[in-house]
Amino acid sequence: MSSLRNLTFFDIYEKNALYNGSSNAIHFNGENTTYSDLFSQTAKFANGLKNLDLQKGDRVAVLCKNHPVFFHLLGAASALGLILVLVNRRLSKEEVSYIIEDTTPSIIICDEDMADQAKTLTTSFSCLKKCLTVDKNDSDFSNLYNNPLLAEPLPYKSTDPFVIIHTAAVQGKPRGAVLGQENIILANQQLIREYGLNDSKTYLNILPLFHIMGINLGLGMLQAGGKNIILEKFNPKTTLELIQEQKVSFFGSFPPILRALLDAMKDDRYDFSSLEMTAGLEMSDTAKEWEDRTDSKFWIMYGQTETSGLITFTEFFTKPGSAGVISQLANIKIADDFDTLLPTGETGEILVRGPLVFQGYWNADDLNEYTFRNGWHHTGDLGMIDADGHLFFKGRKAEKELIKPGGENVFPAEVERTILKNEAVKEVCVFGVPDPKFGEGIKAVCSLNSDKNLTEDELIKFCGSLIAGYKKPRYVEFVDALPKTKDGKIDRVKIKTEYA
Repeated sequence: MSSLRNLTFFDIYEKNALYNGSSNAIHFNGENTTYSDLFSQTAKFANGLKNLDLQKGDRVAVLCKNHPVFFHLLGAASALGLILVLVNRRLSKEEVSYIIEDTTPSIIICDEDMADQAKTLTTSFSCLKKCLTVDKNDSDFSNLYNNPLLAEPLPYKSTDPFVIIHTAAVQGKPRGAVLGQENIILANQQLIREYGLNDSKTYLNILPLFHIMGINLGLGMLQAGGKNIILEKFNPKTTLELIQEQKVSFFGSFPPILRALLDAMKDDRYDFSSLEMTAGLEMSDTAKEWEDRTDSKFWIMYGQTETSGLITFTEFFTKPGSAGVISQLANIKIADDFDTLLPTGETGEILVRGPLVFQGYWNADDLNEYTFRNGWHHTGDLGMIDADGHLFFKGRKAEKELIKPGGENVFPAEVERTILKNEAVKEVCVFGVPDPKFGEGIKAVCSLNSDKNLTEDELIKFCGSLIAGYKKPRYVEFVDALPKTKDGKIDRVKIKTEYA
């Protein structure tokens, strides 16, 4: 298989080592790693993985906090043709088990906090041959670096599966969105263009590196030859100190990150002279206060894991309410339920074409056929494009209704199924409501069986024992009966109108 017209992240690391080798690529826990060292570490690490008898197409599950090993893994996997399964470590044990069952990885790499859970998974799933902990005391892990540099990367196709990230999709199950290297490299390239990234810029990795936007921004900065500051876990005071100390140019944010930073500033004065922009989702008043306090710009956007991340960009206050102008590498149209394209100014489903569209959902041929029908990726999101080419997000189709607390995807049907496992609950409707802290909050409207009692706190704790904490309802309201449509189904529209 020819590599004549292909480009890998391993290639990008090697090029940066050759021409930008003495510049700092990564800063983590007070230590700097140059581009020369990053390539050397990655090439040794790749050889170590190869010696574990991993074959092209094998999956490697990653269950970690932010750490330089993410960048080593991405470079090594690109050289060996491996597929990284990036697991959200905030998920419940049952949800993580579902992802392992779905993707059947050969090994799992975890941090110390997740080690017990990861080792339990290796005993539960025969596909998992080894568990490696990102810790100097784990000799199996540290020995991966005690190898010569990888001599020859394997040839590959640009559309070969490279990363799998599970995201909420239709039918109520988390689905593994498959991205190829070309998807991510091109997504990074447009980020470099839109945000003006180059080797003089510094990015602060606050967003998790298992999240598509975390990958977008972190790898985009490496691709541009700039510097990545890695923060294991978000901490407001540490973040403010790093922005000042490391002269950070930009970072990504989801609610309630900015609010937490603003509260942590109080009367303390920080030097934000290096900060040019923050990109993410935010409430208007918070974005305005952030711009005023830091003299930097806040950028809004639209994208999905399935579109390799961001596909619209704009400064927040250029056109309030807009999600941005369509990027150079995405073709976006608006269509009705029959896939008839709609004119400017009308609301319908957001359809996408172009090299940023993902390769499909893992092990879901029927779903892929439906999602890609008529030659377009059907996002399940509703939008409108105005005469200036600005996209306005208008919610989600019923079949793919999502709630996004703090930037995470939550499928209402999954929360409803969990709530109905409580024997006290008769019926439930879950939907998103405005939330001052997380942007969007999860609300559950429930009716109870006549012989049962249940409090709001009891139901919230019940859900938290079965699903990830960010998926449990933040608001609960009990009613005698849920409104119904003429055919006897729960009237979601009426419930949202009356109880939102």
